[in-house]
Amino acid sequence: MPFYVSPEQSMKDKADYARKGIARGRSAVVLQYDGGILFVADNMSRTLHKISELYDRIAFAAVGRYNEFESLRVMGVRFADVRGYAYDRSDINGRMLANAYAQTLGTVFSESNKPWEVEIVVAEVGDDSAGDQIYRITFDGSVIDEQGFLAMGGSAERVTTALKERFDKDAPLSSALAAAMHALKNENGEQRDLEAGSLEVAVLERKREHRKFRRIQGDRLNRLIEQAHAAEETSTGDGTATQA
Repeated sequence: MPFYVSPEQSMKDKADYARKGIARGRSAVVLQYDGGILFVADNMSRTLHKISELYDRIAFAAVGRYNEFESLRVMGVRFADVRGYAYDRSDINGRMLANAYAQTLGTVFSESNKPWEVEIVVAEVGDDSAGDQIYRITFDGSVIDEQGFLAMGGSAERVTTALKERFDKDAPLSSALAAAMHALKNENGEQRDLEAGSLEVAVLERKREHRKFRRIQGDRLNRLIEQAHAAEETSTGDGTATQA
């Protein structure tokens, strides 16, 4: 006779399996700053990106199993291109893409024996900070409208707590990067140095014409990290002075 598993137990097992797979990867953070939205991922690879452009004002970030979230990225690019070509580019928005991803992940989670071990973010930069949209889509197709910042993958709760201490949506890019690096370097409860070679950084830049997405790498990233270290040292010094 076939072995019976209740739907509740099946869903619980799938959720536990997906969470464990996602937790094995390194974290990524998404946060607002005064010029748009910043994406920072702990990623040693120079070619296997966790952060990518989806459309003119929209970007994608993911953690988990690479082949699975890369399939989702490609799907999102094709979906946006076809809709933008058939209708108008201004009709494509982050909520539309987040809903498409939610339907795909929800179907996989409920109908497949193995859920996808991914967690993704779709972010759209607005004309001002009030118009920014950040959506988190989890492995089971749930959509969460995040406000200001988020962390996912790895030790997301620990990273979120550290990020909350430093987050300021009106901070300049260097301070926002300092906050992200501060959160990521404490991911496993141990201090570690983060340099350009271990970071993937990109922005949706509000003032940039037409296509808002831009990767930050090379000399530009090195200079920004130096500024971030200086900003963090200043912040630490101020905190020490205040306590005294």
